[in-house]
Amino acid sequence: MANHYVKASFVLTVTDAEAAVLALVDEAIEIVSDPDIEDDERTAAFGTLGEAFAATFPPTEADIFGGFLAIFSDPAFPGLGLSLHIDPSDDSGTRQASLYGDQVDIEATAALIQTVAKSALPFGFEYCLDCDRLRPGQFGGGYVVIREAALEFGSSARSLERALERGHREGVDGYVLTIRDPEEGMLFWNNDSGFGELATATVFSEAEANGYDIVIADDQPEWLDLPPPLA
Repeated sequence: MANHYVKASFVLTVTDAEAAVLALVDEAIEIVSDPDIEDDERTAAFGTLGEAFAATFPPTEADIFGGFLAIFSDPAFPGLGLSLHIDPSDDSGTRQASLYGDQVDIEATAALIQTVAKSALPFGFEYCLDCDRLRPGQFGGGYVVIREAALEFGSSARSLERALERGHREGVDGYVLTIRDPEEGMLFWNNDSGFGELATATVFSEAEANGYDIVIADDQPEWLDLPPPLA
């Protein structure tokens, strides 16, 4: 038998108002996890959490805690798998929140930060996959990037696969469509705004590039495979 862990430990800076909502998360989890609580008691308990909590996690028609439960991977068993510590106020308007644990629900934690700690965005943290026995394939890790409108997850396993793939085929990291402008140099296609900077370029997979109807431009557009990311 082996024990497996998903470990993470990080700090983010939040406003005092955001910290006040984060401080209620454990209490809210206790309420929604209580199998003996009646509907009227549940409604009353939601009210005790205050207006800021209700505004952050608005009720749904199905459940007064519906907005809160939506952040969890399994709303029937809500939990973050971590401890949350918030520093006392220093009258600066912000404070630090420390999150750490060894059974962290990465998706739920990311959704919590995205929903509550908007002032800290964009934000990211790393995590590790650990095992108390030296079993092959049981170690790794990854990261999550949290933006206001999206969550991006990456794993060390996939990064390793792509690093190995780069040795024998092109386009492992995708393709961008390019033209050369006499005045601005190389420009890169973006599906929303046309040709512009590389930072805004639309990245295509090999299959997407093969099936794409190339746009008409003054210069003949060409596909360019992206270089590997910096180490």
